[in-house]
Amino acid sequence: MVKDEKIWIANTQSGENVFIQPKMANRHGLIAGATGTGKTVTLRVLCESFSDMGVPVFIADVKGDVSGLLQTGSSSPDMDSRIKKFALDNAGFSFSSYPVALWDLSGKKGIKLRTTVSEMGPLLLSRIMKLNELQSDLLTICFQIADDNDLLMVDTKDLKAVLNYMSENSKDLAADYGNISSQSIATIVRAVVALEIAGGKTFFGEPSLKIEDWFANDSQGRGVINILDSSSLINDTRLYSTFLLWMLSELFENLPEVGDAQKPKMVFFFDEAHLLFNDAPKVLLEKIEQVVKLVRSKGIGVYFCTQNPRDITDGVLSQLGNKIQHGLRAYTPADQKALKAAAQSFRSNPEFNTEEVIQNLGIGEAIVSFLDENGVPGVCQKVNILPPQSKIGPADAIPRDSCIRSNALYEKYKNDVDPVSAYESLAQAKKQQEEAAAKNSASTSGAAKKSGTSKSQLVKSGKRATSSMGSSLGREVGKALGGNFGSLGKKIGGNIGASLGRGLLSTLFKI
Repeated sequence: MVKDEKIWIANTQSGENVFIQPKMANRHGLIAGATGTGKTVTLRVLCESFSDMGVPVFIADVKGDVSGLLQTGSSSPDMDSRIKKFALDNAGFSFSSYPVALWDLSGKKGIKLRTTVSEMGPLLLSRIMKLNELQSDLLTICFQIADDNDLLMVDTKDLKAVLNYMSENSKDLAADYGNISSQSIATIVRAVVALEIAGGKTFFGEPSLKIEDWFANDSQGRGVINILDSSSLINDTRLYSTFLLWMLSELFENLPEVGDAQKPKMVFFFDEAHLLFNDAPKVLLEKIEQVVKLVRSKGIGVYFCTQNPRDITDGVLSQLGNKIQHGLRAYTPADQKALKAAAQSFRSNPEFNTEEVIQNLGIGEAIVSFLDENGVPGVCQKVNILPPQSKIGPADAIPRDSCIRSNALYEKYKNDVDPVSAYESLAQAKKQQEEAAAKNSASTSGAAKKSGTSKSQLVKSGKRATSSMGSSLGREVGKALGGNFGSLGKKIGGNIGASLGRGLLSTLFKI
């Protein structure tokens, strides 16, 4: 709820209201706690409050129960007790639905969400495909070759086309890009195929997400809550975490600097945040920390939700100024160590032992510390989290389907589009070069018969011809493909042309 132009989140045991300062909400936050302690309800309350302030929200729905935000909540004995406890009936509380946009990578449970291979980039793709360092370097070279030659990699067939070109022309490319191992390329191609089986054919494509479509408000000025259905995506934890990191990176790379605004432009909730850091290589951890640190200046608040603060690296944890800690249990020495670390991350309150309180928190209770208007962390307080105004649990099927299909973005992203990209460009170039090579070979063979040239002399003549054939084919292919192929015709034409010429002669005369 919003009260006095502040984000009202909870009440203390004595009934004092506890707020997040809107202009400090983009200093990021943490929601932590053991399973069943109330983290999901806290996420819902935060989503509702930011929406009420006109701030768009993104949240990944891992359990499938956040979609209830689109339906009005209802009375129950437990809800009535909480409303009375908070005196909410005198504070303007009313059950309400919220403006929601449902998204899904498959398009089955929401608006279809896609990105392109080029937009995802080699670093994140390497992590998804579990490539080693050498393979990751080769994938980076693959992207560089595509960039150097204006080849657009939209989907996985484009990526495989460029990889196969690298393998076929490794010797010609070595001077500019270093040694290219065909065996390593084959391994990467197999990883791409595995990615396709896991759903890569679905979520890599066009039209890709336009990030500005997330920044919407309803007719009442409330921010739209964008919910990504992740109930199936979470089965592949690397894919889930990497895809969310890509979306966060897109926000960082595409938004202008705004400094410290009066309220965030958007708030991004990262549920099951520990998956982002599990087995992440050092270079990726550095990227995560960089994005989290700098995205604040773009007006984006990032809130990580996880079971234990220790799940998050110290570099990221130090940047999370607004903290909500639900209960933690300490059954083992490792649990006790984690509990102590969680307590020490708060500014201590002389009125109670933070470690003991965290261990004994009930459902819906939490220890919180928010930044004040000057950016100073507040002394931790024990609080009760407010109840949500929307429906608790997943949305019903009919309202959910209506929410999806009534959204104008549904038609925008509904149908797949397959533009002319790397796969089509390379295939067209290869076809024209094969035709030119065959024509050149037939012409040479005819001249040999007329002059009575021996087979061995023809082979030697043909080999000399192939050395110059490539460059002319490159010019012809580049000219024929024009804008679709960019400057690649000259570069790739010579390499493939010469290679095809040699291959053709070898086949004809079994060299």
